[in-house]
Amino acid sequence: MRKRPVADSVILKLVYSKSCTAETVNPPCSLWCVSRMSSPCHTSAVLLVFMALAVSVGAEQPKERSCDVIGDESSESQMERALLKKLEPLSEMRFNVTVEKGKTENYVYSFRVCREVDSSLHDFGGLVQTDKQSGKTTVIGRINETQVFNGSDWIMLIYKGGDSYGRHCSGEKRRAVIMISCKRGVTASSFSIISEEREKEQDCFYLFEMDSNVACPAEDSHLSVGSILLITFASLIAVYIIGGFLYQRLVVGAKGMEQFPHFAFWQDLGNLVADGCDFVCRSKPRNAPAAYRGVGDDQLGEESEERDDHLLPM
Repeated sequence: MRKRPVADSVILKLVYSKSCTAETVNPPCSLWCVSRMSSPCHTSAVLLVFMALAVSVGAEQPKERSCDVIGDESSESQMERALLKKLEPLSEMRFNVTVEKGKTENYVYSFRVCREVDSSLHDFGGLVQTDKQSGKTTVIGRINETQVFNGSDWIMLIYKGGDSYGRHCSGEKRRAVIMISCKRGVTASSFSIISEEREKEQDCFYLFEMDSNVACPAEDSHLSVGSILLITFASLIAVYIIGGFLYQRLVVGAKGMEQFPHFAFWQDLGNLVADGCDFVCRSKPRNAPAAYRGVGDDQLGEESEERDDHLLPM
């Protein structure tokens, strides 16, 4: 007798437990369901399996947390919301930088823009320090305590509420300051740590920097008045020449240079311009004597009337 596959065994159990229990139908139905895989009980079991798969696949994934500006939501300014919106293209990226200070300090700093570095921890950590030797992680700043402001070509992102210092800075909570500078053509690059200020009694911080085009001001693409006039003038000339050429050729039937619109007018205008240029730019006065003198009749003398008489026939 052929053995049934494992999947069929699972379906049989579902059939027996869901569709043909003794509480809903009589006992002979149970035997009938187990023995007949092509029965309506089998169809019901398959439908139940597919429904369970659809529910598990279609379950909504938890949405990642984003930056929450310090203070009540009603107190957030339009500028802060606009800056957070401007930083959204960087939210899907991860940044890491390694710092080695001798043999005792070897850290990796992991940073995300308005997202948790490790969303499975649910600790709001937007910038985390990891000790490569011990594996210990320290949250430098959290995205639920965010400050953001900008200048002409930079954006300052601040994560507060990090893990507390031990012996430094009066035990206050750590803070990360990320300076995002404008660099056109680059989505994000050059993430690095500049310094850690922890020799003060309070207001200690970690300073980072990176380059991105999201911090750049919008380029002014408006045309000047002169550019608009020049484009308009060139367009009118093109329309005049092309339209006049087609009219002269197709309607008037002109050929050659006569196809140019108002050819006689432009020809006369060119001659007048040439005369004016000659009048203005000539290099000698108009009443200057000529460079040569013609020969007058008084210089030729009287001709003999009989000088050719000897050539006549006798």
